[in-house]
Amino acid sequence: MDTEGTHDARGTRSGAVPRPAGPPPRPALPPRPVEAPAAGPALGDWLRTPRAPAEPGLWRFGHKPRPDADPDRVPDRALIVGALVALLAATLVWSLWTNGYVPHSRVLLELFTPAEWWSYPRPPEARTAILVYNSLFAALVMFVFGRMGNWLEVFRRYAVDCPQPERTLRTGLAGAVAVWMVIGTSLFPFFFTVWSLFPLSWTTGNGDRAVATFVNYALYVLVGGAVLWPFAKAGDWLGHFRKPKATSPAHTPAAPTAAPAISPADWPQLRSAGQDALADRLVAEERGGRMNDVDCVRIRRAWASVKADPSRLGAFAEAVASQGARACLHPSGDRDLPARAATHDLLTSQVRLGRYPDTERTPAARRGAGAAVDPAALGSSLLAVGPFGSGKTRHLVRPVVESLALQALAGKAAVVAVCAAGTPLGPDDGYDVVIKPGDASSAYDLDLYGGTADPDEAAALLAEAFAGDIPEVDSRRAATTLAQLLGPYRAAHGRFPSVPVLRELLDGSPGATQELRASLDAEAHRSYHRELDARERQLGTPGDPGLALAARVAVLDRPAFEGFFDTTGETRPFSLRSLEHPLRVRVDVPERGHPEAAHLLTRLILAQFTAGAAARRDRSLFAFLAVDDATHAVTAESVRALQRLRNCNAGVLLTLRALGDVPEALHTSLLGSVGCHMTFSGVTTWDGRLFAQAWGTEWVETTEVAKHTVFADQPLTRAVHALRKLVTGKAVTTDAVTVRKVERERWSASELAHQVPAGHAVLSLTTVKGEHAPPLLVDLRA
Repeated sequence: MDTEGTHDARGTRSGAVPRPAGPPPRPALPPRPVEAPAAGPALGDWLRTPRAPAEPGLWRFGHKPRPDADPDRVPDRALIVGALVALLAATLVWSLWTNGYVPHSRVLLELFTPAEWWSYPRPPEARTAILVYNSLFAALVMFVFGRMGNWLEVFRRYAVDCPQPERTLRTGLAGAVAVWMVIGTSLFPFFFTVWSLFPLSWTTGNGDRAVATFVNYALYVLVGGAVLWPFAKAGDWLGHFRKPKATSPAHTPAAPTAAPAISPADWPQLRSAGQDALADRLVAEERGGRMNDVDCVRIRRAWASVKADPSRLGAFAEAVASQGARACLHPSGDRDLPARAATHDLLTSQVRLGRYPDTERTPAARRGAGAAVDPAALGSSLLAVGPFGSGKTRHLVRPVVESLALQALAGKAAVVAVCAAGTPLGPDDGYDVVIKPGDASSAYDLDLYGGTADPDEAAALLAEAFAGDIPEVDSRRAATTLAQLLGPYRAAHGRFPSVPVLRELLDGSPGATQELRASLDAEAHRSYHRELDARERQLGTPGDPGLALAARVAVLDRPAFEGFFDTTGETRPFSLRSLEHPLRVRVDVPERGHPEAAHLLTRLILAQFTAGAAARRDRSLFAFLAVDDATHAVTAESVRALQRLRNCNAGVLLTLRALGDVPEALHTSLLGSVGCHMTFSGVTTWDGRLFAQAWGTEWVETTEVAKHTVFADQPLTRAVHALRKLVTGKAVTTDAVTVRKVERERWSASELAHQVPAGHAVLSLTTVKGEHAPPLLVDLRA
């Protein structure tokens, strides 16, 4: 990728496109990623992992949608208690039955059997009938009390629904207990009933002990197998213990009717276009461990451009055939970042921020699932608010910037990060351009005028940076004042003025103004002479923004910034007009040494980014600006510009310590202009109130229980109530339950301020297409 002179090293002369001097030698192979997938088989597993379609904010990698919560589901405690009560009741009934405490228990049996069976001595048929009768009654007791105690639901919930091998273990344990109760004890007559159904000559073997032993053990196996069969089927024992047989490829039977599953690791998009040789080359690279996730996504992106423009097929095929996984490299030659601090899925362009906790407040479909963001959500811009030390940089800014940097290496995005010097947003080697205003070791410079040649546009950008946060100065008048000077100066010198010259012109220095007037031709530049005349008339009048602008320019006219913001043409400063290229840019503003200059530069970069993103002709790349600590950077014009980014395939991430860092008049408009909001632990109730209003209300079902005292009319009832009150200390009452739906805030100001634990945040997302994820608690450390 040619930068076309949009960003180059400071101190280089014009001519060839300058580059930063002395780059370190590159290794023969790219550094191995910290996070999986790294290379080799892990990449193939990563590609084959399913990514189910999910709502915004859900981590799709390996996500399995959870079923909705069953409103009729019995709580675990009530289920266990009910099962135990039913078991005790069944035990009591069976004990009374077997011990003869149930009168006339054999009436039905005697009605359907011969009367002579019940005279003494009883024939063997009577004993067999009693066993069958008792077995039927035992089955009836188990059925009735099993239904009452919901025993099947207990077995399903705590055994069948468990994952393997725990499912097999639990069902096997339950089956062993059942076999012991049926065969190993005399609690139930089932085994003796089956044994009595066989002729006595079989079970005794007619005196032959070997035959008798075989028959009896066969009965044990038969009855035990019948008892274990439902448990084995419920636990899927065969499926768990069945292992595939290893057969050589020559003896593997062919299956012409079953088509093999198409694996993403086999590059089906290339094979479907007839490029089997290229697909085989890439498969060999992946299996040989020479390809990583960035290579895979980058080559897929290149193939998508080939599908859009078939004339690129020849160059693409040649690059893949000769270079393999190194085909279509990023202009920097990097294939990965030096280090990764977060978990990324480049196939879905997602970065994982944390996990939705398994709490009652979290919807059932999101409980325990990962929380993630992607360009679809970041395209509506994100505002994060949290106090110092709440983890905004560590848990949000760095993962998002890192994700966009990986996507830039894959040719899908351009990212610009603005932070204070020393902020841990990754090493310098992880960026294409690192600008450090005020640091003499900086290899790059920043274009103060945003790379534009239009004086009016440059004046608007500078007015936003210099006077956007001054309520007393009208930004339109400030832009007009700057345009009255920038236009004539560019017409006279072919470039815009440097910082010292611009300061002198705004101060109204007679020497500087006369020199500029003398440089203009009286006939050819008549309109510019009128601009200077108008500026001289306004100088010193009430409401003149020139002095305020000059004071702001003086912030940059310091020895620390000498050599920066060059306009002579000897260097090619970096310009935010280069967002059409997949760049990774970081700007370290001097927050500690020059805080006012840092705020001014942050406003300037924000204004230049919103203007450059909207002016792009090619918007195929996702352009993103991350501002770590946007204090004093949010103005009325920047808020309006944020709303326009949704249609430009661009977005902005702004972090604030408190909404009080933004003028009060902009609170509502700022929250409305961004689609995603994030509040960290420790926000104040004042900030929480604004977020609660932005998130609105929802309908919830509430249950109210009112206790009413019972007044008895009968003497006996009053005595019982008095005794009960004496024992319990409470009056006898009845409960009146009222269930209704009410409208309540999703999160109240008090909840946001006091009920968000440390290391957590409340995140709400809205995609560019309008898909919405409600504000939910996210565990950023999970």
